[in-house]
Amino acid sequence: MSDEEWEGEMMDIEIRYDCEYVNWETVSETLKRVGMAYYEPCIHEKAFKNSHTVVFIFTKAKLIGFGRAISDSAYQAAIYDVAVWPEYQGKGVGQIIMKNILEKIPDCNVILYAFPGNESFYEKFDFRRMRAGMALFKKSEEMRNRGFTE
Repeated sequence: MSDEEWEGEMMDIEIRYDCEYVNWETVSETLKRVGMAYYEPCIHEKAFKNSHTVVFIFTKAKLIGFGRAISDSAYQAAIYDVAVWPEYQGKGVGQIIMKNILEKIPDCNVILYAFPGNESFYEKFDFRRMRAGMALFKKSEEMRNRGFTE
């Protein structure tokens, strides 16, 4: 997509904070296309609907990006599933998603998983690498092979 085409679509951008009108197959397919963990659409629907904050970005009624946070609304939060359809990456959509999620959890410490190699994107929002993080993954060998754990 050219910058000129994107500028035209940017005029029609819509940010939604609910799960209405979301095609869960598109969510699953987006995560798959960008190399992130993905599940059956109904699993993503359950995860997003049970989250503290959801952000969906549409342009011309097409879902192009999303993200979510879980939180206790007091001092802890975690961000998950920040993904942008490949043809819209590098055009500021991810920044819109992150900005809107962080605005909804202003008083919280926030953690997230960054796909190995994408850490610099989150550093723009002042995220820093952790030294004391631990994980218990259902697919621990796969996550080790993908670089998430030692």
